[in-house]
Amino acid sequence: MADSVKTWRLGSAPWAGIEKTVARARVIIDNDFSGDPDDFYQLVHHLLSPTVEIPFIVASHLRPGDPMDPSDHTATNAERLANEVCEVMGLEHEGLVVRGSEVPLSDRATAAPSAAVERIIAEAMREDTDLPLYYAAGGGLTDLASAYLIEPRIAQRLTLVWIGGAEHPGTVSAPPQIEDAPEYNLRIDVAAAQVLFDAPDLAIWQFTRDIYRQCLISDAEMRLRVRSAGAVGRYLYDSIVDVRARMAEHGLLAAETYAIGDQPLVLATALTSQFQPDTSSSFHEVRPCPSIAEDGSYIHRPDGRPIRVYRQVDTRLMFEDLYSKLSEFAAWQRS
Repeated sequence: MADSVKTWRLGSAPWAGIEKTVARARVIIDNDFSGDPDDFYQLVHHLLSPTVEIPFIVASHLRPGDPMDPSDHTATNAERLANEVCEVMGLEHEGLVVRGSEVPLSDRATAAPSAAVERIIAEAMREDTDLPLYYAAGGGLTDLASAYLIEPRIAQRLTLVWIGGAEHPGTVSAPPQIEDAPEYNLRIDVAAAQVLFDAPDLAIWQFTRDIYRQCLISDAEMRLRVRSAGAVGRYLYDSIVDVRARMAEHGLLAAETYAIGDQPLVLATALTSQFQPDTSSSFHEVRPCPSIAEDGSYIHRPDGRPIRVYRQVDTRLMFEDLYSKLSEFAAWQRS
C-alpha cells in the first residue's frame, strides 16, 4: 500500500463526515474472491456502507477446476485478494479476513472445519448485541453449512442472504445457453446448500440466477463512474479488464456490459428503508422452502418453511449508491 493512501477503520466513514457510525445490522461477508471479480465490487460497496457492522469477511473456495482459478487453494487465494482490496482502500484490516475451507462438504452430515467456521459460530451466538445478523454469501455455502452442522442453534440467530440457485419453477426460464448442471454458485458445494435449505429454523433470502443476471452495468458506466474514482475505482475497473483479457484468449468476445451480480447483498442488508426497514424498492415473493436435489434442481415441499425469493431488484438504487460512494471516497482520499 502506498504511503500516501489515507487510512481508516471500520466503524467510521470519514469520507461522509461520520466519525463514528451507528449500525442497524451486522453482516458477515462470504465470497470466493479468487473467482469472478464482481466479488470485489460487493466487498468495496459493503465496506463503504456505514449502517452495517462487518465483524469479519470469509474468504471461501471455488469449485475444483474453476476456470477463474483452477488451483487447489482457492480459499487461500481469496484471502490474499480480499486483503489486497482492503489495502487499496487504506482500511486497517488486521484479523478482518478469515480463510474458509479449501474443499466442499464430503457429505451432508460432516462439517469441513476452518477458522471461518469457528468465527461464524462465535458471532451468531453472541449475547451482547441485539443487532440482526445477516450472512451475505456470494458464492458457495460450505462454511455456513459447516457451522450449522457443528452448532445448529445458529440457524435461529441469523438470516442467510444468498446469491445462488437456479430459477424456481413457474417463474422464468433459464438462459438458453445454460448447460444442464447446477447453477454456478450452487455447484461449488451442492451438499452445503442441501444442508441449509433443509435446516428447519434458518431464514433464507435468495437471489437466484435470473436476478443476478439483471445486475448489468455498461462499459461506459465502468469507464466514467468506476475507473475515474481514484485507486479503488481503478482497481475495480482493472479487475474486469483482466478477466476479459483471459476470456479473449479462449475466443470469447467481450460484450458492452458486465454482470456485477453480487451487489444485491448490499441492497438487502445496507440499503434498506428508513421506516419499517426492508428492501422496500425491490420485489420478492414468499415460497415454501424446497429441498435441493443432487443435480441442483428443486424438490418442491408444500410444507416447507417460508423463504424469500427475489423477483426484481432496484438496480438504480444499488448502482447509483455504489458510484456515489466510490466518488465520495475518492474525493476524501485525494483531499
